[in-house]
Amino acid sequence: MPEAFPLAGRGTRPDDLVVAVGGLRLGAAGLVVAAGPCAVEGEETFLRTAQAVKAAGAHILRGGAFKPRTSPYSFQGLGREGLRLLGLARRRTGLPVITEVLDPRDVGEVAAAADVLQVGARNMQNFPLLKELGRAGKPVLLKRAQGATIEEWLLAAEYVLDSGNENVVLCERGHRLPGEGERRALDLGAVSLVRELSRLPVFVDPSHAAGRRGLVEANALAAAAAGARGLLVEVHENPDAALSDGAHSLRLEEFQALMGRLGRLAAALDGGLAAPPA
Repeated sequence: MPEAFPLAGRGTRPDDLVVAVGGLRLGAAGLVVAAGPCAVEGEETFLRTAQAVKAAGAHILRGGAFKPRTSPYSFQGLGREGLRLLGLARRRTGLPVITEVLDPRDVGEVAAAADVLQVGARNMQNFPLLKELGRAGKPVLLKRAQGATIEEWLLAAEYVLDSGNENVVLCERGHRLPGEGERRALDLGAVSLVRELSRLPVFVDPSHAAGRRGLVEANALAAAAAGARGLLVEVHENPDAALSDGAHSLRLEEFQALMGRLGRLAAALDGGLAAPPA
C-alpha cells in the first residue's frame, strides 16, 4: 500500500510532517484543539463563542460559512457574509481560522478569509476541488469520507500533495452505524495505522463521530490517547437553538471542562496541549 501514495507515505521521507499555521505547528509535540460552531450564524453569537473558546484554551477557531447539508431545505450557511465574520473573529481573537470549502470556484475567496481550508467528508473524492486546493497553497484539513478505506483517504491527500501543496492534515470523523441514527463509530485504529503509514498529521473530529453531545468528551479523550495530533470540536453557546449540528455541539462550560481534562491527559502522554498562538 505505501507505494500507492509516495508523497503522503513515509517511504523516502520518514519524518513527521509539521504544518505551520500562524504560530502553531500542527503535527509537532503538543495537542492542538480547533473549536467553534458548526456554522457561523450571526455576528454577535459567533463573536461571543469565539471569545469563549479562546478563553478556554482553543488554538484555532472553526466555523462554517458554506455548509453541505443532506436536505436542500436545511441551513446552508451565510456564504460570503460568513467569511466576513470569520475574518472579524480572527482579528478580534487573534486565533487562526478553519472553514470548509465546497466548490473549486470558491477556493481563492475562502483562502483569503481562512488560515486552514477544510474538505468535508462528502468532498473527500471531489478531485477538481482537491487539485485546486493543491494550487492554493493554504494548509488543508482533509476529512475521511464515511466508509472510505485508509488507502482511498491517503490517495485523496495525494491529489493535494501532487498539485503542489505539502501542507495537508488528515482528519478522522467516524463512520455511520446502521440503525443507530446520528451516532457513528470512531475508528481510533485508523489514527494509529495512518500515523504508521503516512507522515501527515492526523486530527480527529470527536463531535461528528459522536453524533450526541454526551459522547463527545469520551471520543476526544480517546483520540488524544490514541495519538491524534489535534481535535476539531463543535461548540455553541446555545446548542438547542443551533441551525446545524446542535445535537453534538458542546455548551461553552462543557468545552471549558473538556479542555481541562485534555490538558491533564496530554501532559501525561507527551507534553500537554500546544502553546496558544502568539
